[in-house]
Amino acid sequence: MTLRLTNTLTRRTEPFTPLRPGKASIYCCGVTVYDLCHLGHARSYINWDVLRRYLIWSGLEVRFVQNFTDIDDKILKRASDENSSMTAVSERNIDAFHADMDSLGILRPDSMPRATQCLDGIRALIGELEAKGAAYSAEGDVYFAVMKHAGYGKLSGRDLSEQQENAGGRVADAEGARKQHPFDFALWKAAKEGEPSFPSPWGAGRPGWHIECSAMVRAELGDTIDIHLGGADLVFPHHENEIAQSEAATGQELAQVWMHNGMVNVGGQKMSKSLGNFTTIRALLESGVSPMTLRLFVLQAHYRKPLDFTAEALEAAATGWKGLNAALGLGERHGQSLEWPATAALAPVASVGPSNHPSEPLEPLQQRFIDAMDDDLNSSGALAVLFDLAKPLRALANRLERGDRADRPADELAALALRWRLLRDLAAVLGLRCEADSETSGPGDDSTNQDEIQAAIDARIAAKSAKNYAEADRIRDELKAQGIELIDKPGGITEWIRR
Repeated sequence: MTLRLTNTLTRRTEPFTPLRPGKASIYCCGVTVYDLCHLGHARSYINWDVLRRYLIWSGLEVRFVQNFTDIDDKILKRASDENSSMTAVSERNIDAFHADMDSLGILRPDSMPRATQCLDGIRALIGELEAKGAAYSAEGDVYFAVMKHAGYGKLSGRDLSEQQENAGGRVADAEGARKQHPFDFALWKAAKEGEPSFPSPWGAGRPGWHIECSAMVRAELGDTIDIHLGGADLVFPHHENEIAQSEAATGQELAQVWMHNGMVNVGGQKMSKSLGNFTTIRALLESGVSPMTLRLFVLQAHYRKPLDFTAEALEAAATGWKGLNAALGLGERHGQSLEWPATAALAPVASVGPSNHPSEPLEPLQQRFIDAMDDDLNSSGALAVLFDLAKPLRALANRLERGDRADRPADELAALALRWRLLRDLAAVLGLRCEADSETSGPGDDSTNQDEIQAAIDARIAAKSAKNYAEADRIRDELKAQGIELIDKPGGITEWIRR
Protein backbone atom coordinates (compact mmCIF):
# COMPACT_ATOMS: atom_id res chain seq x y z
CA MET A 1 0.00 0.00 0.00
CA THR A 2 1.03 3.62 -0.52
CA LEU A 3 -1.27 4.95 2.22
CA ARG A 4 0.38 7.31 4.68
CA LEU A 5 -1.27 8.13 8.03
CA THR A 6 -0.45 10.62 10.76
CA ASN A 7 0.44 8.71 13.91
CA THR A 8 -0.24 10.63 17.12
CA LEU A 9 2.23 8.37 18.95
CA THR A 10 5.22 9.20 16.76
CA ARG A 11 3.99 12.67 15.68
CA ARG A 12 4.85 11.77 12.09
CA THR A 13 3.00 10.90 8.90
CA GLU A 14 4.14 7.37 8.08
CA PRO A 15 3.48 4.62 5.54
CA PHE A 16 0.83 2.23 6.80
CA THR A 17 1.97 -1.39 6.84
CA PRO A 18 -0.49 -3.86 8.41
CA LEU A 19 0.82 -6.26 11.02
CA ARG A 20 -0.57 -9.14 8.97
CA PRO A 21 -0.38 -8.88 5.17
CA GLY A 22 -3.76 -8.23 3.62
CA LYS A 23 -5.54 -7.62 6.93
CA ALA A 24 -6.13 -4.65 9.22
CA SER A 25 -7.37 -4.61 12.81
CA ILE A 26 -9.00 -1.39 14.02
CA TYR A 27 -10.46 -0.36 17.37
CA CYS A 28 -12.53 2.80 17.65
CA CYS A 29 -13.55 4.31 20.97
CA GLY A 30 -17.33 4.46 21.08
CA VAL A 31 -19.91 6.50 22.92
CA THR A 32 -21.07 6.61 26.51
CA VAL A 33 -24.76 5.91 25.98
CA TYR A 34 -26.44 8.46 28.24
CA ASP A 35 -27.77 10.80 25.52
CA LEU A 36 -28.22 11.31 21.78
CA CYS A 37 -25.12 11.61 19.59
CA HIS A 38 -23.99 15.12 18.68
CA LEU A 39 -22.21 16.73 15.74
CA GLY A 40 -18.81 15.83 17.20
CA HIS A 41 -19.75 12.15 17.08
CA ALA A 42 -20.88 12.55 13.46
CA ARG A 43 -17.55 14.14 12.56
CA SER A 44 -15.53 11.38 14.21
CA TYR A 45 -17.47 8.36 12.96
CA ILE A 46 -17.84 9.68 9.39
CA ASN A 47 -14.06 10.14 9.19
CA TRP A 48 -13.32 6.67 10.54
CA ASP A 49 -15.97 5.15 8.29
CA VAL A 50 -14.10 6.62 5.31
CA LEU A 51 -10.81 5.15 6.57
CA ARG A 52 -12.45 1.74 6.85
CA ARG A 53 -14.11 1.99 3.42
CA TYR A 54 -10.85 3.05 1.78
CA LEU A 55 -8.91 0.17 3.31
CA ILE A 56 -11.57 -2.27 2.08
CA TRP A 57 -11.58 -0.66 -1.38
CA SER A 58 -7.79 -0.97 -1.43
CA GLY A 59 -8.10 -4.72 -0.97
CA LEU A 60 -7.60 -5.24 2.77
CA GLU A 61 -9.69 -7.49 4.96
CA VAL A 62 -10.68 -5.14 7.80
CA ARG A 63 -11.96 -6.08 11.23
CA PHE A 64 -13.46 -2.99 12.86
CA VAL A 65 -14.45 -2.99 16.53
CA GLN A 66 -16.20 -0.15 18.36
CA ASN A 67 -17.43 -0.26 21.95
CA PHE A 68 -20.36 1.02 23.96
CA THR A 69 -19.72 2.34 27.48
CA ASP A 70 -22.97 1.28 29.13
CA ILE A 71 -22.09 1.91 32.77
CA ASP A 72 -20.88 5.35 33.80
CA ASP A 73 -21.67 8.15 36.24
CA LYS A 74 -23.51 10.09 33.51
CA ILE A 75 -25.73 7.12 32.71
CA LEU A 76 -26.51 6.58 36.38
CA LYS A 77 -27.35 10.26 36.85
CA ARG A 78 -29.66 10.23 33.82
CA ALA A 79 -31.39 7.10 35.14
CA SER A 80 -31.85 8.75 38.54
CA ASP A 81 -33.20 11.96 36.97
CA GLU A 82 -35.70 9.95 34.93
CA ASN A 83 -36.57 7.52 37.73
CA SER A 84 -35.42 4.86 35.32
CA SER A 85 -32.63 2.28 35.25
CA MET A 86 -29.10 2.12 33.88
CA THR A 87 -30.16 -0.60 31.45
CA ALA A 88 -33.18 1.33 30.17
CA VAL A 89 -31.15 4.49 29.54
CA SER A 90 -28.37 2.53 27.81
CA GLU A 91 -30.67 0.49 25.58
CA ARG A 92 -32.64 3.54 24.47
CA ASN A 93 -29.51 5.42 23.49
CA ILE A 94 -27.89 2.42 21.82
CA ASP A 95 -30.96 2.14 19.58
CA ALA A 96 -30.76 5.89 18.87
CA PHE A 97 -27.05 5.57 18.07
CA HIS A 98 -27.71 2.89 15.46
CA ALA A 99 -30.52 4.93 13.91
CA ASP A 100 -28.34 8.05 13.63
CA MET A 101 -25.30 6.23 12.26
CA ASP A 102 -27.39 4.25 9.77
CA SER A 103 -28.94 7.48 8.50
CA LEU A 104 -25.45 8.90 7.85
CA GLY A 105 -24.46 5.81 5.87
CA ILE A 106 -21.87 4.68 8.42
CA LEU A 107 -21.07 0.99 8.11
CA ARG A 108 -21.88 -0.91 11.28
CA PRO A 109 -18.79 -2.22 13.10
CA ASP A 110 -18.00 -5.93 12.91
CA SER A 111 -18.38 -6.07 16.69
CA MET A 112 -19.75 -3.64 19.29
CA PRO A 113 -18.91 -4.98 22.76
CA ARG A 114 -20.41 -3.38 25.85
CA ALA A 115 -18.65 -2.80 29.15
CA THR A 116 -21.24 -4.76 31.12
CA GLN A 117 -20.78 -7.76 28.80
CA CYS A 118 -16.97 -7.83 29.13
CA LEU A 119 -16.63 -8.02 32.91
CA ASP A 120 -14.75 -11.33 32.96
CA GLY A 121 -12.04 -9.94 30.69
CA ILE A 122 -11.90 -6.70 32.69
CA ARG A 123 -11.51 -8.50 36.01
CA ALA A 124 -8.86 -10.83 34.55
CA LEU A 125 -6.83 -7.89 33.19
CA ILE A 126 -6.99 -6.06 36.51
CA GLY A 127 -5.85 -9.22 38.28
CA GLU A 128 -2.82 -9.50 35.98
CA LEU A 129 -1.87 -5.89 36.62
CA GLU A 130 -2.13 -6.40 40.36
CA ALA A 131 0.01 -9.56 40.16
CA LYS A 132 2.68 -7.64 38.25
CA GLY A 133 2.72 -4.87 40.85
CA ALA A 134 1.28 -2.32 38.44
CA ALA A 135 -2.03 -2.04 40.32
CA TYR A 136 -3.09 -2.01 43.98
CA SER A 137 -6.35 -2.19 45.90
CA ALA A 138 -7.54 0.23 48.56
CA GLU A 139 -10.88 -0.06 50.37
CA GLY A 140 -12.54 -1.90 47.50
CA ASP A 141 -11.09 0.35 44.78
CA VAL A 142 -8.26 -0.77 42.49
CA TYR A 143 -5.85 1.77 41.01
CA PHE A 144 -3.19 1.67 38.33
CA ALA A 145 0.20 2.85 39.61
CA VAL A 146 1.39 5.26 36.93
CA MET A 147 4.90 5.44 38.34
CA LYS A 148 5.32 1.70 37.61
CA HIS A 149 4.96 2.30 33.85
CA ALA A 150 8.09 3.93 32.45
CA GLY A 151 6.44 5.01 29.20
CA TYR A 152 3.53 6.86 30.77
CA GLY A 153 2.95 10.10 28.85
CA LYS A 154 4.42 8.96 25.52
CA LEU A 155 1.18 9.47 23.56
CA SER A 156 0.22 12.88 24.91
CA GLY A 157 3.78 14.10 25.44
CA ARG A 158 2.96 15.06 29.03
CA ASP A 159 5.34 14.82 31.93
CA LEU A 160 3.91 13.52 35.20
CA SER A 161 5.39 16.47 37.06
CA GLU A 162 3.43 18.88 34.85
CA GLN A 163 0.08 17.11 34.82
CA GLN A 164 -2.82 18.32 36.91
CA GLU A 165 -4.71 16.18 39.33
CA ASN A 166 -8.13 14.83 38.38
CA ALA A 167 -7.35 15.08 34.63
CA GLY A 168 -10.49 14.72 32.54
CA GLY A 169 -12.81 15.03 35.51
CA ARG A 170 -13.02 11.25 35.90
CA VAL A 171 -11.42 11.00 39.36
CA ALA A 172 -13.16 12.38 42.43
CA ASP A 173 -11.20 14.44 44.98
CA ALA A 174 -12.20 12.03 47.77
CA GLU A 175 -10.10 9.33 46.19
CA GLY A 176 -6.87 11.22 46.77
CA ALA A 177 -6.27 9.79 50.23
CA ARG A 178 -6.52 6.21 48.95
CA LYS A 179 -4.07 6.64 46.06
CA GLN A 180 -0.32 6.17 46.22
CA HIS A 181 0.23 8.88 43.61
CA PRO A 182 -2.17 11.70 42.73
CA PHE A 183 -2.23 10.65 39.05
CA ASP A 184 -3.06 6.99 39.63
CA PHE A 185 -6.40 6.12 38.01
CA ALA A 186 -9.21 3.74 38.88
CA LEU A 187 -9.41 0.29 37.34
CA TRP A 188 -12.24 -0.86 39.61
CA LYS A 189 -14.58 1.27 41.73
CA ALA A 190 -16.12 0.03 44.94
CA ALA A 191 -19.92 -0.13 44.96
CA LYS A 192 -21.87 2.89 46.16
CA GLU A 193 -25.17 2.56 47.92
CA GLY A 194 -28.09 2.43 45.49
CA GLU A 195 -25.95 1.97 42.37
CA PRO A 196 -25.66 -1.14 40.19
CA SER A 197 -22.64 -3.27 41.03
CA PHE A 198 -20.93 -6.46 40.01
CA PRO A 199 -18.91 -9.04 42.00
CA SER A 200 -15.11 -9.06 41.91
CA PRO A 201 -12.14 -10.30 43.98
CA TRP A 202 -11.95 -6.79 45.47
CA GLY A 203 -15.60 -6.63 46.42
CA ALA A 204 -18.76 -5.48 44.66
CA GLY A 205 -18.25 -2.57 42.28
CA ARG A 206 -17.91 -1.61 38.63
CA PRO A 207 -15.06 -1.08 36.18
CA GLY A 208 -13.31 2.23 35.64
CA TRP A 209 -13.68 3.95 32.31
CA HIS A 210 -10.23 3.26 30.85
CA ILE A 211 -9.91 -0.47 31.60
CA GLU A 212 -12.92 -1.48 29.52
CA CYS A 213 -11.29 -0.50 26.20
CA SER A 214 -8.05 -2.36 27.02
CA ALA A 215 -10.02 -5.49 27.85
CA MET A 216 -12.17 -5.23 24.72
CA VAL A 217 -9.19 -4.68 22.41
CA ARG A 218 -7.53 -7.74 23.85
CA ALA A 219 -10.62 -9.94 23.64
CA GLU A 220 -11.68 -8.84 20.16
CA LEU A 221 -8.40 -8.17 18.35
CA GLY A 222 -5.43 -9.40 20.42
CA ASP A 223 -2.56 -7.78 22.30
CA THR A 224 -1.41 -5.52 19.43
CA ILE A 225 -3.62 -3.96 16.75
CA ASP A 226 -2.98 -1.98 13.62
CA ILE A 227 -4.95 1.22 14.30
CA HIS A 228 -6.60 2.76 17.36
CA LEU A 229 -9.05 5.62 16.70
CA GLY A 230 -10.70 8.41 18.66
CA GLY A 231 -11.24 12.13 19.04
CA ALA A 232 -8.43 14.47 20.03
CA ASP A 233 -10.10 14.91 23.44
CA LEU A 234 -9.32 11.24 24.21
CA VAL A 235 -5.54 11.48 23.83
CA PHE A 236 -5.27 12.31 27.53
CA PRO A 237 -6.16 10.78 29.86
CA HIS A 238 -8.15 7.98 28.20
CA HIS A 239 -5.80 6.73 25.51
CA GLU A 240 -2.71 7.43 27.59
CA ASN A 241 -4.18 5.25 30.33
CA GLU A 242 -5.18 2.54 27.86
CA ILE A 243 -1.60 2.30 26.67
CA ALA A 244 -0.22 2.17 30.19
CA GLN A 245 -2.48 -0.59 31.50
CA SER A 246 -2.43 -2.72 28.32
CA GLU A 247 1.31 -2.58 27.81
CA ALA A 248 2.02 -3.14 31.52
CA ALA A 249 -0.06 -6.32 31.35
CA THR A 250 1.12 -7.76 28.02
CA GLY A 251 4.58 -6.28 27.51
CA GLN A 252 3.48 -5.62 23.92
CA GLU A 253 2.69 -2.42 22.03
CA LEU A 254 -1.07 -1.79 22.15
CA ALA A 255 -1.41 -0.20 18.69
CA GLN A 256 1.12 0.62 16.02
CA VAL A 257 -0.89 3.62 14.76
CA TRP A 258 -2.96 6.07 16.83
CA MET A 259 -5.25 8.42 14.89
CA HIS A 260 -7.28 11.31 16.32
CA ASN A 261 -9.79 13.61 14.66
CA GLY A 262 -10.04 17.34 15.38
CA MET A 263 -12.80 18.93 17.39
CA VAL A 264 -15.98 20.67 16.21
CA ASN A 265 -16.46 24.39 16.78
CA VAL A 266 -19.74 26.25 16.34
CA GLY A 267 -19.28 29.77 15.01
CA GLY A 268 -15.66 29.75 16.17
CA GLN A 269 -16.44 28.50 19.70
CA LYS A 270 -16.00 25.03 21.10
CA MET A 271 -19.27 23.12 20.97
CA SER A 272 -20.63 22.53 24.47
CA LYS A 273 -23.93 22.38 26.29
CA SER A 274 -22.84 25.14 28.67
CA LEU A 275 -22.46 27.58 25.75
CA GLY A 276 -25.85 26.65 24.31
CA ASN A 277 -24.36 25.70 20.93
CA PHE A 278 -24.70 21.96 21.35
CA THR A 279 -26.24 20.26 18.30
CA THR A 280 -27.36 16.63 18.04
CA ILE A 281 -27.34 14.63 14.81
CA ARG A 282 -31.05 13.98 15.28
CA ALA A 283 -31.87 17.70 15.54
CA LEU A 284 -29.86 18.51 12.41
CA LEU A 285 -31.55 15.86 10.32
CA GLU A 286 -35.00 16.78 11.61
CA SER A 287 -34.32 20.42 10.67
CA GLY A 288 -34.13 19.37 7.02
CA VAL A 289 -30.40 18.81 6.57
CA SER A 290 -29.97 15.72 4.43
CA PRO A 291 -27.63 12.96 5.69
CA MET A 292 -25.36 13.26 2.66
CA THR A 293 -25.18 17.05 3.01
CA LEU A 294 -23.92 16.56 6.55
CA ARG A 295 -21.47 13.92 5.38
CA LEU A 296 -20.15 16.19 2.61
CA PHE A 297 -19.83 19.06 5.08
CA VAL A 298 -17.68 16.93 7.40
CA LEU A 299 -15.46 15.62 4.60
CA GLN A 300 -14.69 19.09 3.24
CA ALA A 301 -12.26 19.52 6.16
CA HIS A 302 -9.24 17.31 6.88
CA TYR A 303 -10.01 14.91 9.71
CA ARG A 304 -7.21 16.26 11.94
CA LYS A 305 -8.22 19.92 11.59
CA PRO A 306 -10.91 21.72 13.63
CA LEU A 307 -14.29 21.80 11.90
CA ASP A 308 -16.23 25.07 12.22
CA PHE A 309 -19.98 24.58 12.02
CA THR A 310 -21.95 27.57 10.75
CA ALA A 311 -25.27 27.94 8.97
CA GLU A 312 -23.47 29.46 5.98
CA ALA A 313 -21.02 26.57 5.72
CA LEU A 314 -23.83 24.05 5.93
CA GLU A 315 -25.83 25.85 3.25
CA ALA A 316 -22.76 25.87 0.99
CA ALA A 317 -22.40 22.12 1.54
CA ALA A 318 -26.09 21.64 0.70
CA THR A 319 -25.63 23.52 -2.58
CA GLY A 320 -22.53 21.50 -3.46
CA TRP A 321 -24.30 18.26 -2.64
CA LYS A 322 -27.29 19.05 -4.86
CA GLY A 323 -25.01 19.30 -7.89
CA LEU A 324 -23.06 16.17 -7.00
CA ASN A 325 -26.26 14.29 -6.20
CA ALA A 326 -27.72 15.19 -9.60
CA ALA A 327 -24.69 13.59 -11.27
CA LEU A 328 -24.82 10.51 -9.02
CA GLY A 329 -28.52 10.07 -9.78
CA LEU A 330 -28.04 10.16 -13.54
CA GLY A 331 -27.62 6.40 -13.89
CA GLU A 332 -30.46 5.48 -11.54
CA ARG A 333 -32.94 7.95 -13.06
CA HIS A 334 -31.99 7.94 -16.73
CA GLY A 335 -29.71 4.93 -17.26
CA GLN A 336 -32.39 2.93 -19.06
CA SER A 337 -33.21 5.68 -21.55
CA LEU A 338 -29.48 6.17 -22.16
CA GLU A 339 -29.07 2.40 -22.62
CA TRP A 340 -26.56 2.23 -19.79
CA PRO A 341 -25.89 -1.02 -17.86
CA ALA A 342 -28.48 -1.71 -15.17
CA THR A 343 -27.19 -0.38 -11.85
CA ALA A 344 -28.35 -3.55 -10.08
CA ALA A 345 -25.70 -5.46 -12.01
CA LEU A 346 -22.87 -3.37 -10.58
CA ALA A 347 -20.88 -4.79 -7.67
CA PRO A 348 -21.14 -3.20 -4.20
CA VAL A 349 -18.34 -0.84 -3.23
CA ALA A 350 -16.87 -3.23 -0.65
CA SER A 351 -15.88 -5.59 -3.49
CA VAL A 352 -14.83 -2.92 -6.00
CA GLY A 353 -11.24 -1.78 -5.83
CA PRO A 354 -9.35 0.65 -8.06
CA SER A 355 -9.97 -0.23 -11.69
CA ASN A 356 -6.90 -1.62 -13.43
CA HIS A 357 -8.31 -0.66 -16.80
CA PRO A 358 -10.21 2.64 -16.54
CA SER A 359 -10.77 4.43 -19.82
CA GLU A 360 -7.74 6.57 -20.72
CA PRO A 361 -9.36 9.95 -19.91
CA LEU A 362 -10.52 8.68 -16.52
CA GLU A 363 -7.31 7.03 -15.35
CA PRO A 364 -5.70 10.30 -14.18
CA LEU A 365 -8.85 11.17 -12.19
CA GLN A 366 -8.84 7.82 -10.43
CA GLN A 367 -5.14 8.24 -9.65
CA ARG A 368 -5.75 11.74 -8.29
CA PHE A 369 -8.38 10.27 -5.97
CA ILE A 370 -5.97 7.57 -4.77
CA ASP A 371 -3.15 10.09 -4.30
CA ALA A 372 -5.42 12.32 -2.19
CA MET A 373 -6.62 9.47 0.00
CA ASP A 374 -3.12 8.05 0.38
CA ASP A 375 -2.04 11.46 1.67
CA ASP A 376 -3.36 10.94 5.22
CA LEU A 377 -6.99 10.65 4.02
CA ASN A 378 -7.14 14.02 2.27
CA SER A 379 -10.92 13.87 1.84
CA SER A 380 -11.20 17.42 0.48
CA GLY A 381 -8.79 16.51 -2.32
CA ALA A 382 -10.80 13.35 -3.02
CA LEU A 383 -14.01 15.40 -3.15
CA ALA A 384 -12.44 17.71 -5.72
CA VAL A 385 -12.03 14.67 -7.99
CA LEU A 386 -15.69 13.76 -7.54
CA PHE A 387 -16.78 17.26 -8.53
CA ASP A 388 -14.56 17.13 -11.62
CA LEU A 389 -16.08 13.78 -12.60
CA ALA A 390 -19.56 15.14 -11.98
CA LYS A 391 -19.43 18.24 -14.21
CA PRO A 392 -20.50 16.75 -17.57
CA LEU A 393 -22.82 14.26 -15.87
CA ARG A 394 -24.59 17.04 -14.02
CA ALA A 395 -25.04 19.03 -17.22
CA LEU A 396 -26.62 16.00 -18.91
CA ALA A 397 -28.79 15.33 -15.86
CA ASN A 398 -30.10 18.90 -15.95
CA ARG A 399 -31.05 18.54 -19.64
CA LEU A 400 -32.86 15.27 -19.00
CA GLU A 401 -34.64 16.66 -15.93
CA ARG A 402 -36.06 19.42 -18.16
CA GLY A 403 -37.38 16.80 -20.54
CA ASP A 404 -34.78 17.42 -23.27
CA ARG A 405 -33.29 14.58 -25.32
CA ALA A 406 -29.77 13.44 -24.55
CA ASP A 407 -28.84 14.32 -28.15
CA ARG A 408 -25.29 12.91 -27.86
CA PRO A 409 -23.38 10.49 -30.12
CA ALA A 410 -23.41 6.88 -28.93
CA ASP A 411 -19.67 6.81 -28.21
CA GLU A 412 -19.96 9.97 -26.09
CA LEU A 413 -22.83 8.46 -24.09
CA ALA A 414 -20.79 5.30 -23.57
CA ALA A 415 -17.90 7.41 -22.24
CA LEU A 416 -20.29 9.21 -19.90
CA ALA A 417 -21.53 5.84 -18.63
CA LEU A 418 -17.98 4.88 -17.67
CA ARG A 419 -17.52 8.27 -16.05
CA TRP A 420 -20.71 7.82 -14.03
CA ARG A 421 -19.66 4.35 -12.87
CA LEU A 422 -16.32 5.69 -11.66
CA LEU A 423 -18.04 8.60 -9.92
CA ARG A 424 -20.45 6.26 -8.21
CA ASP A 425 -17.69 3.90 -7.04
CA LEU A 426 -15.39 6.65 -5.76
CA ALA A 427 -18.28 8.42 -4.04
CA ALA A 428 -19.11 5.17 -2.26
CA VAL A 429 -15.54 5.05 -0.88
CA LEU A 430 -16.41 8.34 0.85
CA GLY A 431 -19.79 6.93 1.88
CA LEU A 432 -21.71 9.29 -0.40
CA ARG A 433 -24.81 7.81 -2.04
CA CYS A 434 -27.48 9.22 -4.30
CA GLU A 435 -30.41 10.71 -2.40
CA ALA A 436 -33.95 11.23 -3.64
CA ASP A 437 -34.99 14.86 -4.14
CA SER A 438 -37.02 14.70 -0.93
CA GLU A 439 -33.83 14.00 1.04
CA THR A 440 -31.62 16.75 -0.35
CA SER A 441 -33.26 19.88 1.01
CA GLY A 442 -31.30 22.27 3.19
CA PRO A 443 -32.31 23.58 6.62
CA GLY A 444 -36.00 24.44 6.56
CA ASP A 445 -36.14 23.97 2.77
CA ASP A 446 -38.51 21.54 1.10
CA SER A 447 -37.13 20.07 -2.12
CA THR A 448 -38.62 21.74 -5.17
CA ASN A 449 -40.21 19.42 -7.78
CA GLN A 450 -40.48 20.06 -11.49
CA ASP A 451 -44.16 21.09 -11.46
CA GLU A 452 -43.47 23.70 -8.78
CA ILE A 453 -40.48 25.02 -10.73
CA GLN A 454 -42.51 25.35 -13.92
CA ALA A 455 -45.35 27.05 -12.05
CA ALA A 456 -42.88 29.60 -10.66
CA ILE A 457 -41.42 30.17 -14.13
CA ASP A 458 -44.91 30.73 -15.55
CA ALA A 459 -45.67 33.21 -12.76
CA ARG A 460 -42.44 35.05 -13.50
CA ILE A 461 -43.26 35.25 -17.23
CA ALA A 462 -46.69 36.66 -16.35
CA ALA A 463 -45.13 39.21 -14.01
CA LYS A 464 -42.71 40.36 -16.71
CA SER A 465 -45.58 40.67 -19.22
CA ALA A 466 -47.37 42.90 -16.71
CA LYS A 467 -44.14 44.92 -16.30
CA ASN A 468 -44.01 43.88 -12.65
CA TYR A 469 -40.25 43.45 -12.73
CA ALA A 470 -39.88 43.52 -8.95
CA GLU A 471 -42.09 40.43 -8.68
CA ALA A 472 -40.22 38.73 -11.52
CA ASP A 473 -36.92 39.37 -9.76
CA ARG A 474 -38.34 38.09 -6.49
CA ILE A 475 -39.37 34.80 -8.12
CA ARG A 476 -35.93 34.40 -9.72
CA ASP A 477 -34.18 35.06 -6.40
CA GLU A 478 -36.48 32.67 -4.55
CA LEU A 479 -35.73 29.87 -7.01
CA LYS A 480 -32.02 30.65 -6.88
CA ALA A 481 -32.07 30.28 -3.10
CA GLN A 482 -33.49 26.78 -3.65
CA GLY A 483 -30.67 25.88 -6.04
CA ILE A 484 -32.61 26.54 -9.25
CA GLU A 485 -30.98 28.82 -11.81
CA LEU A 486 -33.13 30.30 -14.61
CA ILE A 487 -31.75 30.81 -18.12
CA ASP A 488 -33.66 33.28 -20.32
CA LYS A 489 -33.35 32.52 -24.03
CA PRO A 490 -34.56 34.32 -27.17
CA GLY A 491 -38.27 34.05 -27.95
CA GLY A 492 -39.38 34.35 -24.33
CA ILE A 493 -38.19 30.83 -23.45
CA THR A 494 -36.91 30.22 -19.93
CA GLU A 495 -34.95 27.06 -19.06
CA TRP A 496 -33.64 26.01 -15.66
CA ILE A 497 -30.89 23.94 -14.12
CA ARG A 498 -30.16 22.77 -10.59
CA ARG A 499 -27.08 24.22 -8.98
